[in-house]
Amino acid sequence: MAERALRGARLGTQSFEDERGVEMAPRQQVEYICADGHTFSVTMADEAEIPYEWEDPKTGQVGHRVEGGEPLVKNEKAVRTHWDMLLERRSVKELEEILTERLELLRGGEIGPPHLHRPVKKPAKKAPAKKSA
Repeated sequence: MAERALRGARLGTQSFEDERGVEMAPRQQVEYICADGHTFSVTMADEAEIPYEWEDPKTGQVGHRVEGGEPLVKNEKAVRTHWDMLLERRSVKELEEILTERLELLRGGEIGPPHLHRPVKKPAKKAPAKKSA
């Protein structure tokens, strides 16, 4: 078996590429400070949008940028639900009246899926048993 052993380079563990002719992307160091005064820096691309907060990879604390002010707070519209949009068109009293009307029509068989309005078969009555004397 020793005769068949692979000799030479370690497979998959070493790259034979060299760094000649390779241009690295422009980078910048961004410094962050934690609440306890600990500072750390993160390498980011020059054209990257730099976040105001970043988690320290060693301690897990959230740090804020040393240079740069607070992020601008955007005014966001409140999310409108279906109920909000419905209340813009009708009052609660009108909605209750419509619901009552629709329930009456549904129960009367005028609207709704046809399988709900089939006549109900009554079970056949059994003949009374004869008394034996």
